[in-house]
Amino acid sequence: MDPRDQPHTTQVQARAWLATAVAEARAGLAEGGIPIGAALYGADGTLLGRGHNRRVQDDDPSMHAETSAFRAAGRQRSYRGTTMVTTLSPCWYCSGLVRQFGISRVVIGEAATFHGGHDWLAEHGVEIVLLDDPECTALMHDFIKNNPELWNEDIGE
Repeated sequence: MDPRDQPHTTQVQARAWLATAVAEARAGLAEGGIPIGAALYGADGTLLGRGHNRRVQDDDPSMHAETSAFRAAGRQRSYRGTTMVTTLSPCWYCSGLVRQFGISRVVIGEAATFHGGHDWLAEHGVEIVLLDDPECTALMHDFIKNNPELWNEDIGE
C-alpha cells in the first residue's frame, strides 16, 4: 500500500511528532515570542520542516507557527499524505493554508485555550487528531494569562 494512503495517524506517532512542535513552541517563548510550534511531516513520516510563531521576533503578522514550518519545508511536488502538527488549533489563516495546499491531516496539541478552524478542516475532508495535551494547554494558558494584549493581537482581537 502506498504510504500516502495509510489510514489514520496513530496516537503514538502523533505524540512523538508533537514533541517536535512543543520544542519549537518553547524556542519561540525563549525568544520572547508566542509559544506556538509546528512541524510538517511527509507521507513517509520524514520531517519536512519545523518552525514556531515568529510574529513578534520578525515583526511579521503572517509568521504563524504553521506558516513557519510550511516555509521551512520548501516546495513539495504534492502535499497529499502530509501531516501538519501544531501545538494549538490552527487559526483561520493557517487552516486556509492547510486547505489550499491539500495537507491531509492536522495533529493538534490542544484546542482548549483557542478553538481555531479545525472543525471546518474536518468538514472539508482533513483528518484531525486532537490530542488534548496537558503540556500544550499549560504553555498557552500561562502565556495568555501573562500576556493578554500580545495574545489578543495575535488572534486579531
